Amino acid sequence: QVQLVESGGDLVQPGGSLRLSCVASGRAVNLYAIGWFRQAPGKLREGVSCIGGTGNGAGTTYHSDSVKGRFTVSRDNAKNTVYLQMKSLKPEDTAIYYCAADRLFVYPPITSVQDMCNIDLSGHRDLEHWGQGTPVTVSS
Repeated sequence: QVQLVESGGDLVQPGGSLRLSCVASGRAVNLYAIGWFRQAPGKLREGVSCIGGTGNGAGTTYHSDSVKGRFTVSRDNAKNTVYLQMKSLKPEDTAIYYCAADRLFVYPPITSVQDMCNIDLSGHRDLEHWGQGTPVTVSS
């Protein structure tokens, strides 16, 4: 079993920056690919940024077009933590941000971190583990 705990959400002005953290605990957590997803009120969940673990997808990252160039996903395996550095924030970035973990090879397999981030569009299957979320509000 893997547990995920997000933190770092806050109220920030447009143009500001935040860094979210996702701390994973459990067995072989660094094997898992980790994705950041967000859901705004009244909107569907959206995959934002995903990063491979030491297993399938190792060394790869993906960012959606809506955040490319503004958000950066990274991980520190020694700390079992994945970060989402967000800059040039916009009001439309306001949402609850969740992290999710998946080994990708679980049947039916997910072939890339890009496909992991787009999991809700494909209806492929749900990801294995989800955190509780951290709220981000971008407003003046």
